[in-house]
Amino acid sequence: MNITKEQVDALNAVVTIAITKEDYKPQVDKVLGDYRKNASIPGFRKGAVPMSLIQKQYGKAVLLDEVNKLLQTKLNDYLVEEKLDILGNPLPKVTEDFNWDADEFKFEFELGLAPEFTVDLGAKNKITKFNIVADDVLLDEQIERIQKQFGKLVAKDTVEAGDDIVGTFTNEEKGINNRTTITTEIFKAKKEAKKFIGKKVGDVVTVSTKGLFDDDHKLMDYLAVGHDDVHGLDIEVNFTIEEVNTHDKAELNQELFDKLFGEGAVSSIEEVKAKIKEDAEQQFAQQADQKFLNDVTEFLIAETKFDLPAEFLVKWLQTAGETPLTAEQAEEEFKKSENGLRYQLIEGKVITSNNLQITFDDLKAYTATVIKKQMAQFGQLNPTDEDVDGIVARVLSNKDEVKRLSEQVMSEKMLNLFKENVKFKTKDVTYQEFIKEMYGE
Repeated sequence: MNITKEQVDALNAVVTIAITKEDYKPQVDKVLGDYRKNASIPGFRKGAVPMSLIQKQYGKAVLLDEVNKLLQTKLNDYLVEEKLDILGNPLPKVTEDFNWDADEFKFEFELGLAPEFTVDLGAKNKITKFNIVADDVLLDEQIERIQKQFGKLVAKDTVEAGDDIVGTFTNEEKGINNRTTITTEIFKAKKEAKKFIGKKVGDVVTVSTKGLFDDDHKLMDYLAVGHDDVHGLDIEVNFTIEEVNTHDKAELNQELFDKLFGEGAVSSIEEVKAKIKEDAEQQFAQQADQKFLNDVTEFLIAETKFDLPAEFLVKWLQTAGETPLTAEQAEEEFKKSENGLRYQLIEGKVITSNNLQITFDDLKAYTATVIKKQMAQFGQLNPTDEDVDGIVARVLSNKDEVKRLSEQVMSEKMLNLFKENVKFKTKDVTYQEFIKEMYGE
């Protein structure tokens, strides 16, 4: 057997594998011998079928199968030994007049090679890392929400200002059908808000979406429409009133504070606000980190220049999936996935260049943190190490969970690396300001 590589250019190569009869004949003979031992053919005793008959009936199929197995093994071994970094999978070059009756065969495989490039994390950029601050407006809203949540709910028949109105927004043309809770205070358009006053359960109120809220993004929450659809959305929607409720708000006293945070944990409204502010800003920090990670990703894709073996990849995509694609479909698929592929290569380069590795201890510690947060949400604030370790062991026995958590650990390592090495400016914003920044508006 002889394997050679022809370098077509920096991103493409052809590997040729020449196979002689000595390479495949011993295994082909062994398989045919096994067929002969087990063959049941009328007129012959089991195990006594002439080899010529076995060869005639099964010889070509066994030859093709064994040569293919040999090719795959030797090609994979060659790629590993030569340390060839390829994209996609090797593509066999089709030979129209291939002769399977010959003793020696020659096969050619096209390779798409990963490009050589460097990643400069310290390059000049316009990235902003946001610090989201829980302002007084947000804190007051949270306090009122808590008072309503722990207060007494009183059902009503008729809507008055300040009531909670449960119902469903619908618009058949836009496919809107979303059950939600509103109050008249949420509307920027006061004439639309007035339409609800005096209405009863079962009534239908029609409002216009144009200028309905002070921020069009709120249409995403109340109407369940996508971000791309909310800007300038000018349609009429029906709201069918299903419930009308008012709240006798809970008093801001020690009894409520103990329910919220545990006995004696806080003792004043100022301490409650401080606690809410701390919890909110921890959650906001995760969202700000995700935006920062996304912004760095987009920057690196735009600024890290390298070519891809596009023609090869389009050809490979035609046969890579379960359903074959036409050349035009594969071209379109390549365009859609190109940035993702570019970032996979950039991410791989960053990981190897900075020796980012995930140890089992990293995975255990991260999983334990996730589990403790989940347990805290259900009121288990002080689980024992034994309980947590037991859950960690069960979670990490699931391969899918290990893969998912490993990706999260690596993402966290990448985030920390970017924070240390990428030059950025920091900006304090409220949550509403951050939402606008996040969508680039």
